[in-house]
Amino acid sequence: MSPQLDLSGCKKRKRGERVFKFKAFGERGYPVEFNGSFEQNVRALSEVGQLEIGLCDPLMPCWSFQLEVHRHPLVSGWGDHLICNKKYHFLLPSKDTISACISYEGNTINATTARSIASKSKNLIELQGHTMHGVFHSNGFGHLLCINVAETGSDLAGYHIMEFWDRLCTGLRAREVSLRDISQKQGMDLRLLYAIAYGKSWFGQWGYKFGRGSFAITQSMYQNAIEALQNIPLGLFAQHLGNEKNNDILTILSRYQMLSGHILVTLGDTFHFMLDLKTKLPRDQSNSDSPHQGMLVDTSCRWSPKRVEMAIRVIIESLKRAEFRWISRQEVRDAARAYIGDTGLLDFVLKSLGNHIVGKYLVRRCLNPVTKVLEYCLEDISHAFPNKQVDGYGRVKNYDSKLMKPQYKITWAQLMKDLVGLYKLILQENKAMSSIGVIAYVPIASRIILDTKYFTKEYYSEKSVPFLDKSLILLQCSIALTSNNIDGGNYNSFRKVMVTPYEFFLLRNNATFDELKLEVECNFRDLYWGLRNLVVESVANLDDAKGSDLVFELIKESSNKLVFKGNIISGESFDISGICEGYESNLVVDCSCGTKSDDGERMVSCDICEVWQHTRCVHIPNNEEIPTIFLCNSCEQDILRFPSLA
Repeated sequence: MSPQLDLSGCKKRKRGERVFKFKAFGERGYPVEFNGSFEQNVRALSEVGQLEIGLCDPLMPCWSFQLEVHRHPLVSGWGDHLICNKKYHFLLPSKDTISACISYEGNTINATTARSIASKSKNLIELQGHTMHGVFHSNGFGHLLCINVAETGSDLAGYHIMEFWDRLCTGLRAREVSLRDISQKQGMDLRLLYAIAYGKSWFGQWGYKFGRGSFAITQSMYQNAIEALQNIPLGLFAQHLGNEKNNDILTILSRYQMLSGHILVTLGDTFHFMLDLKTKLPRDQSNSDSPHQGMLVDTSCRWSPKRVEMAIRVIIESLKRAEFRWISRQEVRDAARAYIGDTGLLDFVLKSLGNHIVGKYLVRRCLNPVTKVLEYCLEDISHAFPNKQVDGYGRVKNYDSKLMKPQYKITWAQLMKDLVGLYKLILQENKAMSSIGVIAYVPIASRIILDTKYFTKEYYSEKSVPFLDKSLILLQCSIALTSNNIDGGNYNSFRKVMVTPYEFFLLRNNATFDELKLEVECNFRDLYWGLRNLVVESVANLDDAKGSDLVFELIKESSNKLVFKGNIISGESFDISGICEGYESNLVVDCSCGTKSDDGERMVSCDICEVWQHTRCVHIPNNEEIPTIFLCNSCEQDILRFPSLA
């Protein structure tokens, strides 16, 4: 699917083809009712789409939808799920991926297009660089593979794409959806930034929660790390970082204390305020890095930014020479005229600078009640948290609320610069903070949050089943499978048992268990690749059920969940692992961090014991290649204990 998809270079669109509104697509009744199972809903959706030829593999049907845009599984923890017969890909192709697919010739792509995509293929599904790419298994579990949004020049913001994806998952009645959050903005990892500001990732706005952590991170570890960072008192920074090296941190914190209308007590308060303020400011397209950018926002200004900045510098220096005492406007003006001859420019800057923050200074302006003359004074706000105003717990106290309420101006560009600066100075490695009390735990807590990349959302479960006709029976049925690995005619001592996710079945109230078994058998054969030879034997949690018994009669007083014992008809031994998504024969993970399974992080295998460990845990930097020969610490120690051959 594509917003304003133009495939004219491939084939002409049908005349009168329906165009759907992007911001409503996926809602109930638009474009279909979505009142069936996941599989039925997908089929209904494909019926209103346009069948495309030549975009994907010939054996893979592909449908597109015209969407109108107005210009104003393994590492997810589902490796034990059975392999499904079908997958459904939903794409919002970018212009580059569409161009790459259409212009594909043999094994080459236009050089300009190739620079912006990660692979070369005629199959649209295999290309990387789509605006959005999601995939569903036929059992209703899905993955959001990517969202790619340019920070400028895009008609669709990331928020709009997630709204679209969320509506689609809800409308189709997807069961559960996972994603891998590695999103960044200007070098900041958003899963860390939003966790501190809001207590959840950016995707948490749509209900995505902790799925699994890498490096054996648990949900409780993740939540504790968030709370630890959120609750760091700002006063601790003033107590321990009051030197020139860390002055930038205090300057930024002080600036937003002055900008806020209330006291910011913790680090979480500060990031929350900054992100909220960012959404309320008009985006400034200026790329200027001037420290005074944003203090003077006036489109009627007839002077160049360079001249305005020079005048600001001169006035600030004049006020500094006054040694932070109040002086009249005329005195400031006369002192500045020695360097700036344009009095009109000086008048403009003096008028604009009043009660504004410039660097680490607040330019105060007030009317002298006696002389009735405007006066100016420079105040150093880099020490907004002096030690005497911090209690024994590092909390700020005795603030004059009047100092916190003046309305100062700041631009989006200035705020982003401060946000990036604060992120790098505090959350990235800062050697100055590595041995300072509570602050020393910042790198550890940050790493725990960054090592949590997989999030999931449950969309549709038995709790959200719609109202049904009382003359019908709604059941949830599952299959219990047991491995029967046979070695020399004897069963292995270790036998795996696996139960599939439940599927919904709608039956007449006079249906028998024999009829239900046939329907369950047919459904699961059609759903899972490994169950194509499935034979349903009996009901595991209803031992007294006979084939001719009415289902309605026996489940009246019991649960509507039934588990059927299943068997795979095969002449060979049957191993459940071989039909699962995460099957990798003889793969053993045993890392020092506690990880026992593949979590998607880079790993290395010992050449002797063949046990896999994280490269990070064995001190192989990410910017270095994995060595061709690697021995784990245990095997290396064993070798050292061998007797000498000499």
